[in-house]
Amino acid sequence: MINPRQIEAFRAVMLTGGITAAAELLNISQPAVSRLISDLQYALKLTLFERRGPRIAPTSEAISLYQVVDRAFVGLELIEQTARDLTARRSGALRVAAMPALGVGFLPRYVARFLSERPRVDIALRGSTSPIILDWVATGQCELGFAHTPIDHAAVLTEKIHGIPAVAILPPGHPLADKDVLTPKDFEGESFISTSPPALLRSRIDTVFADHDVSRAMRVETQLTMNACAMVAAGYGVSIVDPFTAQDYVPHGLVVRPFEPSIGFDIAILRSAQVPLSMIAEDFLAGFMEEATRFRDGFLEPGGGTEAGPQLVRNTEL
Repeated sequence: MINPRQIEAFRAVMLTGGITAAAELLNISQPAVSRLISDLQYALKLTLFERRGPRIAPTSEAISLYQVVDRAFVGLELIEQTARDLTARRSGALRVAAMPALGVGFLPRYVARFLSERPRVDIALRGSTSPIILDWVATGQCELGFAHTPIDHAAVLTEKIHGIPAVAILPPGHPLADKDVLTPKDFEGESFISTSPPALLRSRIDTVFADHDVSRAMRVETQLTMNACAMVAAGYGVSIVDPFTAQDYVPHGLVVRPFEPSIGFDIAILRSAQVPLSMIAEDFLAGFMEEATRFRDGFLEPGGGTEAGPQLVRNTEL
């Protein structure tokens, strides 16, 4: 019967061209290598090496055998390297789904930075509405999902990010741009671009204006906040949107201001309740939280700096 040590000795001799060099490569004695080769030839009933003066030369059978052995060793080395990469979080695959507010600009930029440090990691980034994202995570099509809250599903665990407020957006040169913070009274009679119901953010915005008895001119309704941002940046109307989408339109002239009272833009991070997150996914999520905190500190507050960044709340009841 052949054993792995005999094959290892055979490969070492083929690589180095001699018993002495093979012994040095394997860090064993020359007699030990000779014995392993002799036992392998006996087990295979083949002559693998012929002596030619002080040296040995492989036979045609040895050359044919080496082609198979080398492929096997390359496969083993690839497995070992992959395992090392996975341990070091340098290799792997991750499937992520996100709502448009994150999936259009903020998340792709984070993914690019994440991958730049992990050249062997593959990421599939998908975008859709929150119900579809929930289904993708529940059925195992995606490992991580970023959706609107609330989310409730027996097959999914929800981790909620709180502490990121919606922002007011204005056209370039709008009179309200002179104010540092906007309130509901500032929007009295303004042409307002609103997201379509039943969006959670739309419901919260309508409630705030109703509580302050403010009437807006509801001129445009759209499903996507990016449409609202594009219209406002083009010079028509005002709106209140998530800060992630607003950031992408600042280079196009969009004016962004904090809004009081604060309207929370919460994010639900979805993962399977049955399958633990991979190490790559854990790293991805931790990095995302750091990125979200930097975003809040650097973009939402004038001059940067806040008392508290976004908070990740694990829902242990699901």
